[in-house]
Amino acid sequence: MIRLAAEQNLPAVAAIYEAILDQEDATGIRYTGWKRGAYPTADTARGIFEAGTLYVGVDEDGVVWGSMNLNGCQLPEYKNGNWSIPAEDSQVAVIHTLTIHPARAGQGLARQMVAYAEETARSQGKTVLRLDTGVDNNPTNHLYPALGYRFAGVVDTFFMGYAKRPLNLYEKKL
Repeated sequence: MIRLAAEQNLPAVAAIYEAILDQEDATGIRYTGWKRGAYPTADTARGIFEAGTLYVGVDEDGVVWGSMNLNGCQLPEYKNGNWSIPAEDSQVAVIHTLTIHPARAGQGLARQMVAYAEETARSQGKTVLRLDTGVDNNPTNHLYPALGYRFAGVVDTFFMGYAKRPLNLYEKKL
């Protein structure tokens, strides 16, 4: 089940962030561009929760296996995107920080999260879903086109204030 997060889910969401960083440390493959202690953190999860835009994937035993931030906040760099779907800012939904616990990777859960985001955005009257991911984030750069998302260019960012990083932009008409 995917639903809005409850406050008691925050430690599990933060633990997923840490598990992803642990996996990157263990494998040496750094696809997220995240920095331990800077982004994402337990405070990140709390801020998203308090904004009312933190969603979690939970199994039948109540174990949180994934999370995402679904809102309408486009990064300033989005203005440089090669968007093909015209939309007013109020019509745009954005997925940020979609996570799946590494122990649950490869089970189609990210696809479920994206489908849920699309359904939720439609129910909120949004007409387009946009997102970004690091140019070297191979899992997501394969996932989004496979789900019908159109590549909308690369933008340079100063990611979360700690790293210059190019991001791939994607969009889908809802």
